Amino acid sequence: QVQLVESGGGLVQAGGSLRLSCAASGRTFSSNGMGWFRQARGKEQEFVASINWTGGSIYYADSVKGRFTISRDNAKNTMYLQMNSLKPEDTGVYYCAASQWPTPENPGFPYEYNTWGQGTQVTVSS
Repeated sequence: QVQLVESGGGLVQAGGSLRLSCAASGRTFSSNGMGWFRQARGKEQEFVASINWTGGSIYYADSVKGRFTISRDNAKNTMYLQMNSLKPEDTGVYYCAASQWPTPENPGFPYEYNTWGQGTQVTVSS
């Protein structure tokens, strides 16, 4: 069974840091683009960051640029999201996703991804 499992979420004060992990199992995702999305309560899902299969093409939402860093370790079949200088507006459920494409044309859109994790809660207190 192919699945993605997020971990690393939790409660942190504003200004703090968290590191999310997305571990893939069932098959390798080393040839797939991957991304992070988040959804705050009562709001629509939004793009956070994406990384192509080589790590050579990376995109961030403007709201997280300069604070978050996406990376991947293909040998471990794992993707990461380092989140620094967290703000209360970063609160939400964070989902990792894998694309069927090595380098999605539109990585900021959910339709580019066909495998999703169950999500991990991130709560930033003010």
